[in-house]
This record gives sequence, C-alpha cells and structure tokens, in this order.
Amino acid sequence: MTAFAPDSLVLNRKLPLWYQVSQSLRASILGRRPDDPLRLPTEEQLAGHYGVSVLTMRQALKELEEEGLISRHRRRGTFIEPGARRGAPRRLLGSVDAVVAQQSGELTTVLGHGPAPVPGELAVHFPELDEVMTYRRLRRDAESGEPVNWAENAVRPEVAAGIDAGDLVDRPMTRILRDMPGVRISRITDTVEARLADPETAELLRVPLLSPILHYTGVTYDERGRVVDVARIRYRGDRFAFSVTVETEG
Repeated sequence: MTAFAPDSLVLNRKLPLWYQVSQSLRASILGRRPDDPLRLPTEEQLAGHYGVSVLTMRQALKELEEEGLISRHRRRGTFIEPGARRGAPRRLLGSVDAVVAQQSGELTTVLGHGPAPVPGELAVHFPELDEVMTYRRLRRDAESGEPVNWAENAVRPEVAAGIDAGDLVDRPMTRILRDMPGVRISRITDTVEARLADPETAELLRVPLLSPILHYTGVTYDERGRVVDVARIRYRGDRFAFSVTVETEG
C-alpha cells in the first residue's frame, strides 16, 4: 500500500525536536491533496525522513494523535484521519513550520491583489515605504465549504515581485516566502486578540455584525531585520482555538 509522503524539514536545534517534527508533519497533513494516501510511513521510516530518533518520532506522532489528526492501529499502521482538515486547535511555539501549519488545510479563494498605500496601523512596520503589495484571500472548510477565515497580507514590493498570486490558492504566504530565493526568514512575531466583526468580516465569514472573532497578526522579518510581510487573519470565533506551549530549560 502506498504511503503518504510528508514535506522535508530543516531542524532548529533551539526548539524541541519532537515539536518541530509534529508541526512539520501536521502542515503536510493539513495541506495534502484529496487524492493523497491516508497511510503514513512507519515510525522508523518517518524518523529517517526527519533525521530524528524513533523515540522523538513517537512523541511527535502522539501529539498528532491527541489532536485527532491521525489514528494508530497495532499491526496495521498509522493513518491520517479523513476529517483531519477540520477543527484541530492551532498551536504556536515560534517556529516557521508552526505558522505554515496554522495557515494550511482549507480551500482558498484569492479575492484580489495589487499595490495599495501602507495602512496607518502598519506604518510602523514599513516606515520608509509609501506602498505595499496587498493580497486578500478567503479560506473555506474543505468538507462543508463554510468560510472559516479571511486574510490580508501586506508584502514589501521588491519581495512581492517574486510572488505569483496564483500560488496562494494552494500554498500559504509563509511557505511561499520561506521557499523564495533571496528571502531568509529570521523570525515571525505572532499576536492573537479578540475583536468584534466589522461589516466586511461579518459578510465574508457569514457571522453577525459585531460578533466575536479571533484576529491574528503575523509580522515576518528577514535576516536583515526588515519586515517583509504582515499577515492579518480574521478567524471565526466559533471554529478555532489557539493554544501556546512554553518550553523551559533544565
């Protein structure tokens, strides 16, 4: 039986290996194509793929099993849950793969893109620019087709010159930037806050005006310390939960 092929991963030794592996595999699962196999490779094969020990791989798989993304069966193997695209909490721990996972797993429609004046609330991130390239997308649940979030990205113009807007249908912006030649992401600052739905958000997400939503802002920096992208994503408050894990040393 053919097994699902996860994406590759470059490990960051400053973060727990099991966490990085679980988030990378999670991103692959949520971003898989409908015709991809549901069976995962064996623990040993996955450990070799990621370059970690079997114990580390086992801990990563346990995390995904607890989220309901996979199921494990003695002698049969490990399988992706058919409904894995839906309802799993988003976890943030400061890795690019975590952000990619957070942005994966739904059907995406590009609402529009083009140059625009720097919004007043983003001027602090682009102090030397008058314009940024903006991208607007609506994401829907892969099974029900219901809207779950909509996103706006403000991207530095010289970086946007290398982006094909059509790629945003299949790939999150963070993955596009991560894989782009000449762009090296050094860090992403995440902020999640509760807000009330404005008229545009209420219409796009099909929620009552002024109902609670989760407003995520992700500021992406390159190795020179410049902001290359600011993502603002509005999530339906009834469909998402965010949890944060803090790892201590010693």
